[in-house]
Amino acid sequence: MERRGIQDPVTPLTVDDIVRIRQGRNRARFVFFLITLALVVWSIQVTVVDDTDWERIGSVSQIMADVSRFIGIDFKLIPNLLGPALETFMIATMGTLLGLIICIPAIWFGALNVTPVKLITYPLARIMMTLSRSVHEIVWALIFVSAVGLGALAGVLAIAARSLGFIAKISAEAIENIDPKPVEAIRAVGGNNLQVMLFAILPQVMPVIVGVVIFEWEINIRRSAVLGLVGAGGLGLVFFRQMNTFNFPGVTTVILAILVLIVLGEVASYYSRKALI
Repeated sequence: MERRGIQDPVTPLTVDDIVRIRQGRNRARFVFFLITLALVVWSIQVTVVDDTDWERIGSVSQIMADVSRFIGIDFKLIPNLLGPALETFMIATMGTLLGLIICIPAIWFGALNVTPVKLITYPLARIMMTLSRSVHEIVWALIFVSAVGLGALAGVLAIAARSLGFIAKISAEAIENIDPKPVEAIRAVGGNNLQVMLFAILPQVMPVIVGVVIFEWEINIRRSAVLGLVGAGGLGLVFFRQMNTFNFPGVTTVILAILVLIVLGEVASYYSRKALI
């Protein structure tokens, strides 16, 4: 009689089996590489080769001549860039702060461990985050320009609407990943929900929230620099006017001003993170 519970020993793989398995994997990788390469070539053919007006582009010398028109700086325009640069900076700053204020309910509702009604408030907050991140800031700017008119206010509202999703999502996920022991300790001594939020949750997530807000502010400087293309004020509006008047050295000057503003924003962001986090 055969004894129950005794299994047949597993047959070890031979060298030929290992070689055969590796050859099969290599063939699968090679086929995957060929398929990927074919898709890349097809994408280039469809989106670049077939969709480009090559006759309009002209020869290489003509392309270089067109590019050379942007070489140069319009020094007369530089004094007129200080105001729009400051406006761009303020659009980014005020938009980030407004977005932070607006996203506080979204953070509260969007964290699964603190949301008041999981079946209602949690999906609602997540829809708000997704909507904010799905719509481009240019589209938000177009919406608010049509609502409040041209100017910096439309830019501030567009930046705020775009910032809501990113700040709220990262902050809510940080709340979901907190250490539950401080929460349990405060509840054990009779603490209410507000005290739990203030003394158990916020101290754990505050460095994350501050870091996210500073990072989003740095990104918003870049965003606000181009919102003027749709009439939301700032350097983007000056850029749009220089393009319309075919002042190509002026276009280069505005681009350099945007570059300087972004570099200053990155420096300020770096030292702010070091000081606050």
